[in-house]
Parts: sequence; structure tokens; C-alpha cells
Amino acid sequence: MHATPFNQAKVALLGGLLLLVLAGCDARGQAQDNATPPPPEVEVAEVNAEPVTIWGAFSGRVEAPQTVELRPRVSGYIDQVNFEEGELVSEGDVLFVIDPRPYKAHVQLAEAELARMRSQLTLASSEAARSEQLWERRAISREEFEQRNAAKTMAQAAVNSAAAALQSAQLDLEYTQIKAPVSGRIGRAEVTRGNLATIDATLLATLVSVDPLYVYFESDQQTAQDNPHGQAVPVRIGLSGQQDFPYRGQLDFVDNQYNARTGTLQYRAQVANPDGKLRPGQFARVEMPVANASAALLVDQKAVLTDQDRRYLYVLGDDNKVERRTVETGRRVGGLLVITAGLSEGERVVVNGLQKIAFPGMEVLPQQVAMRPDPAPMVVATAP
Repeated sequence: MHATPFNQAKVALLGGLLLLVLAGCDARGQAQDNATPPPPEVEVAEVNAEPVTIWGAFSGRVEAPQTVELRPRVSGYIDQVNFEEGELVSEGDVLFVIDPRPYKAHVQLAEAELARMRSQLTLASSEAARSEQLWERRAISREEFEQRNAAKTMAQAAVNSAAAALQSAQLDLEYTQIKAPVSGRIGRAEVTRGNLATIDATLLATLVSVDPLYVYFESDQQTAQDNPHGQAVPVRIGLSGQQDFPYRGQLDFVDNQYNARTGTLQYRAQVANPDGKLRPGQFARVEMPVANASAALLVDQKAVLTDQDRRYLYVLGDDNKVERRTVETGRRVGGLLVITAGLSEGERVVVNGLQKIAFPGMEVLPQQVAMRPDPAPMVVATAP
């Protein structure tokens, strides 16, 4: 079968169209291959110098300003226990009562003896007065006159002795009531009703004051050299397991020498505890201002990357190309880090979009943002 001129023309036309289509596709592919991708968008922030108060973090322990071991001042059997173990008591509350009956009898005996001695003093005083009149008339001898005056002096001494004995007996009777010497929290009763308590020996209970409380902590020598030693330095206190520092206190004592074994200096803060949530013996976390920086460079900590033991970040140049910059970091300020070396004020740092940077010197499309949303005039730094 032979092709007609019409069929030949049709085949030639289709072939030409196919060539044109292939040529167009090839041109578009080459154009796409030769096109340069746009620079990636990243967020950059300008570095500003700001005043910073550096706060150091320490471990401490809560202690009571006053810890009292209650012991009897007289011996006897416990007659009453007037408290619930673990409750708060006030200064002057009667906590224990020792059987007072023997001591009441001692007081009555001492009162009677004092009355007898006073009677003898009255008689001796009367005889001494008469002897003085008789001596003036020389009706008695000098020896008798002196004897009657001596008897008066001895009677006065006996009265004084009896009065002292009565006072001692009354004091012993008063000591049968063991009172709280300070306000605080009472522990468990070591001796219960009916048991013998021996003077100065038997431990009845332990009482600790709870408001305010002390927090003791220690600082290393380098930190202690720079931090404030004055009174009323503010501190922030949190308990073990707490994320924040809900309690506020003030530094009220700094030891006068370093511990030779540990090389540390002891500090003490006083913290109010009206609700009794803090208890002596608890471990605490303490933050205290240790230094002031008038112009600290702060950078979002997300911008700081780590390469083994070195830290670095990307700084944006005037040509919108990023430069890898090794820096030294200090303490943490919330979500910011203090940069101590390697960076200058006014430079721009990449804070978001770091994953888009493939290599140093890469061009980027910067979007200016604030280093932190709340530019307060003063910030505080904690230990890293």
C-alpha cells in the first residue's frame, strides 16, 4: 500500500509539532535548573547592653532561731500534759504540770518558819531597845548591852534566812508548771502523765520557734569575695522540689571567717513564716545577689549553639550574610544568656530559623524582632 501525498503531509506536520513540544520542555527545564533559590527567611535581633544584677544559687537548710529542750527544774511525778503533740504553742503556755502538793507543803512550812523568826526578831528588838535605856543609866553592864544587840542582829539574820527559804520554796512550787519559754511548735511528749521527772535530767519535750526562721547556706570563696556583705540584702528562697522561689528573706548574718575544711563562707537569711509552711530541718534553695553588671550583653539562649565544648552563634553582616562567631557565655537571665566575650553591642544575631543556615557566609533574608518581648530596664540573672 502506497502513502498518498495527504498522508505524508500529515505525518510531517505531527513530527514538527512533537519537536516543538520537546524543545519547549527542554527550555523550561534549563531555565528552572539555572534559577537561584531565594535566601531563606530568618529572625534576627539586635544585641543591647543592659544593667544586670547577678544572682547566685546556693543550697541551704532551714533552722529554728530558738530550739529549747524542756527539762524540769524540780523532781516529781507528771500530773498533767496540756498540749497536743506537734501543735503551735505561745510563750507562757503551761505545757506540763508536776504534782505540786509536796511543794505547797514546803511553802507552808517556810511561811511558818518565817513567822517564827519574825516573832523572835520582835522580841530581840524590844530587849535591845530596853538595854540601850538601861545602859544609858548604867543599870546594866556593857557586856549585857552588847549581848542583847547581838541577839537582835542574829534574829534579823534568821528572818532574812527564813525569807530566802520561803522564796526558794515558792520558786520550786512555781517550777512545777513547765511553761513554754518561747512561741513555736512543740514536739512529742517524751514523758507522759504518771511518770517521774528528775530535775535537770529528764527530757520532757522539744520546742522550736517557727516565725521567723533562719536559712543557713554557704558560698565558695570566689563568689563570696564579690557579693554584698551588708545587712538587709534580699534573698529568694524555695524548697526542694519547688520550681520557683516563693519565699522572700533578708540576709542578716555573714560569718567572720572561712571554713578551713571546705573553703566556704557561711551566710544566714531570715525569712518570715507566719503560716508555718516552712519547718526546721528542711533543705532549701537560695538565690542571693552576688554581683552587678552595668552593661551586660544579653542574647536569646536559643541562638547559642554548642560545638563540643565551644559555644557559638550566627551574626548577621551588612551584606545579609551570616558569620559563625564563637562566644563565651555567663549566667542565665530567664530565657537569655549573658555573653561575656565574642560579641559587641549593636550586632544582629540570628535567633530563629537557625536550621535554614546550611553554612557560614550564606545569605539570608532577615526579619527584625526584639531580643525579648518585655524590655525592662533591670533584669536579674541566676546561676547557669
